[in-house]
Amino acid sequence: AAPAAAAAKPVKAVPESVLKKRRTKSAIATARASKLLFDKKRRSVVRKHIFKSAERYVKEYRTAERLVIRQKRQAKQHGNYFHTGEAKLVFVIRIRGINNTPPKPRKILKLLRLRQLHNGVFLKMNKAIANMLQICSPWVAIGYPTLKTVKSLIYKRGYVKVNKQRIPITDNSIIEKRLGSYGILCVEDLIHEIFTVGSHFREANNFLWPFKLSSPKGGFEKHKLLNFNEGGDSGNREGLINKLIRKMM
Repeated sequence: AAPAAAAAKPVKAVPESVLKKRRTKSAIATARASKLLFDKKRRSVVRKHIFKSAERYVKEYRTAERLVIRQKRQAKQHGNYFHTGEAKLVFVIRIRGINNTPPKPRKILKLLRLRQLHNGVFLKMNKAIANMLQICSPWVAIGYPTLKTVKSLIYKRGYVKVNKQRIPITDNSIIEKRLGSYGILCVEDLIHEIFTVGSHFREANNFLWPFKLSSPKGGFEKHKLLNFNEGGDSGNREGLINKLIRKMM
């Protein structure tokens, strides 16, 4: 009888709060494991997209470059000149400070996000931008960047705007969180959208913080107060802007 009584010993009840805590911990662990699995699959998909996009962009750039070369050769064979057309993308650098700046150019520089000396921004060329650059041309250097220059600027001096803060581009996830809805998931997508002036150029360009460049090595070659066509440094220098950017990187 004694062993039977010992076997029938009542089980100690577990408080409801302890059971609730266990269920909560289990649910959190399950959700965390599911999220880790989802993130792992997502990273794999994004990684494949990045590699495919990079290959596609390289092919696209080479095709466009070869097309221009072929058209120039054909024009030369027939004794003509080939005109590539107006550039869609321009890069603008502020080369003068705020002293003796009239209100109108000062306002335009502010609208273009050129608030500080040696700040630089990409712009989509149209009639309105051309008129604004015409007014503030004595304070800026303007030109047409190449693909190599665009890549160098974004990789070496690229910062983005997150919650009104200047954040370096250290990971593709920073770009994906903000521009993923536009199909821009990595740095190569961002470079392609900027260089080709795509349909989401405005969103991509506004996401980039204005580039903070250094003083050019050896100083400016000429005179900042004169236009480039007059032997100065300000105004439109077209393709020669790439040389100036390299000196200021």
